[in-house]
Amino acid sequence: MDAAIVLVHSPSVGPLTWAPVATRLKASGVVTVVPSLLGVADAGPPFWPSVAETVGRSTGELPPGMPVVVVAHSNAGLFVPVIVEAARRPVAGCLFVDAALPARRGPTAVAPPDLLDFLRPKVSGDRLPPWTSWWDESDVAPMFPDPQTRRDVSAEQPRLPLGYYEERVPVPDGWDDAACGYLLFGPPYDQIAQDARERGWDVDQVPGLHLHQLVDPDTVTARITAMADRWSSPAG
Repeated sequence: MDAAIVLVHSPSVGPLTWAPVATRLKASGVVTVVPSLLGVADAGPPFWPSVAETVGRSTGELPPGMPVVVVAHSNAGLFVPVIVEAARRPVAGCLFVDAALPARRGPTAVAPPDLLDFLRPKVSGDRLPPWTSWWDESDVAPMFPDPQTRRDVSAEQPRLPLGYYEERVPVPDGWDDAACGYLLFGPPYDQIAQDARERGWDVDQVPGLHLHQLVDPDTVTARITAMADRWSSPAG
């Protein structure tokens, strides 16, 4: 592969959600970067510049001129346009993995009104509880391959301010001039994957739940690599 892979985790969780995939990419010889967004909310609003700047800094040690493929999971997808704009190198492609999509024309709300209504009563001390505590146990437990992985990922989660979810993220013109694709795990993101198809993007699926990259990192890694290869090869 002629490009580095930049794995961007949702700010609602942490970089451990990409750790198994990163390990496999590196083992196969792919240059891989996993920027940590755990501190972005501490910078204060607006939060999106901190996301873009943190991802941009993380690629600073890559070889000069090496292009990148931005791979974003969950609500990290909303920040891809500003990440592309802030990139310090060519962007060969953008892959959304079970992720929210930016509006076709910005700005994009981080959370819809019904989610904000759901979150407001949960605020304590100006912060929300960790993401996994928002949902029923029957929904959370199956997303993890084993109890230890769940403990590790859960312990890393930040407590974000409600203002993070109330934000609107710009969508710069031309951000999607690079190749774009969507890797679906399952509902409710199947409707978003259909939006990606209608945009003319490359769409594929590895059936699973929302953190399927933790459950079956081999298959997810192989699919990411296959899609990114098509974009980052000289003929891509």
